[in-house]
Amino acid sequence: MQGLFVIVSVAIWVTAVNARTFTVKNNCHFTIWPGMFTDPNVGPARPDHATGWEAPSGSSVQFSVPDDWKAGRIWGRTSCNFATNPGPTSCVTGGCNGGLECAAQAGTGVPPASLAEWTLQGDGNRDFYDVSLVDGFNLPVAITNNVGCPVANCPVDLNPGCPAELRGPANPDGSNAGCKSACLANLDGNQQDSANCCSGSHNTPATCPASGVQFYDYFKGNCKNSYAYAFDEASGTALWTCDSGLKADYTLTFCP
Repeated sequence: MQGLFVIVSVAIWVTAVNARTFTVKNNCHFTIWPGMFTDPNVGPARPDHATGWEAPSGSSVQFSVPDDWKAGRIWGRTSCNFATNPGPTSCVTGGCNGGLECAAQAGTGVPPASLAEWTLQGDGNRDFYDVSLVDGFNLPVAITNNVGCPVANCPVDLNPGCPAELRGPANPDGSNAGCKSACLANLDGNQQDSANCCSGSHNTPATCPASGVQFYDYFKGNCKNSYAYAFDEASGTALWTCDSGLKADYTLTFCP
């Protein structure tokens, strides 16, 4: 029995060493429902936590995330009711297939939604992380860490000042709940060949500069440390990295 205890203890220790601690905080003055999704086509590693949960104002949860979590995302859902309509339309913003817990397959959030994204132990033994507004915004968010690597964030509420062409959907009280990207709003009328979507003949950084994306300055000007469109890496303040050897633990804060 002593030998079995040693083996089990070592296994638990190895698991702990090869995992990070993620903390998700809700600093908003209202309840949100975070959702989490891992691209099943990229890797098998999954966080040790439900893929969706209720987060009352002021609440915080912690869970373990494998060192090699790839193509993972967490976002906030707002004004949800899963009792009568458990699916992607259960929430005013960010709803996913599956209801409270987002489906393992195709369980991404309905845009517009502010996304926090990670790939741990990526190229060059680096963690990659970002706050993406590529499909739009619904909540202010910030990604911080405990090893001094850069902050990725969109700390400003973009909903009240959202340009009229990008507004929607609406909260139950009639206020604006989301701000679509120019691509999502289909402002140029052709998402398959669009300067706003960086698609078709605009599918390279050279043919899809930030200057050709409508309302780029609204998103980037308010949230400079976020991805404001598909090829925003050129800004130098969109995609962030951290040496994977530092074993960073990450905190995602809604309404920082």
